[in-house]
Amino acid sequence: MCGLCDWRTDRMKYTRNPSRNGSLENGESRGNKRIRIDANSGLTRGQASFVEVNVAPVVVDSPQSLKKYVGNEIGVSEWLTVTQERITQFAEATEDRQWIHIDGERAEKESPFGTTIAHGFLTLSLISRFLKDVMQVRTGVGMAINYGLNRVRFPAPVRSGSRIRARVILLSLKEVSGAHEAAFSVTVETEGGEKPCCVAESIVRYYR
Repeated sequence: MCGLCDWRTDRMKYTRNPSRNGSLENGESRGNKRIRIDANSGLTRGQASFVEVNVAPVVVDSPQSLKKYVGNEIGVSEWLTVTQERITQFAEATEDRQWIHIDGERAEKESPFGTTIAHGFLTLSLISRFLKDVMQVRTGVGMAINYGLNRVRFPAPVRSGSRIRARVILLSLKEVSGAHEAAFSVTVETEGGEKPCCVAESIVRYYR
């Protein structure tokens, strides 16, 4: 359990969401994406830290079709490497050029993390990308808007060169004026990390 945000951080085995079996309903389909899962969780044995398995995004016909996923994990995103180039570009875009993000030599000597780290808001900004990895809405959406966040915490740093991914749970779905509003619980984890690097409740509105 993370002391900063009361978020459970135990290493989890990968389990397939029962709603994502080979027999999909209501026009749902699956692509050909792959992710890597922790082999040390008991799924496999051997020297390798990670093994490949077939996983694909949930594809639904319309926002209303998401209703049956409320309360369930929709999926796990692909791994994404957070490079120093990406961190530096974010520093320039936001004008947050603190040395812990961009000065590798100083970070190696003075930072408790031993290297540069990504901005917390950089990790947070990647949630939109992770949501696309795990879920796609085929029709009925004129535009999707990031409506806001109910909570955000950054329990652990993301070191330059680390790989991160997100676990996404649909918390709620409701109709608002001209749109469906979905609340997602997103837990971003670092490969090999004991704590998540970002936990957030993200609100997305799908306008017709």
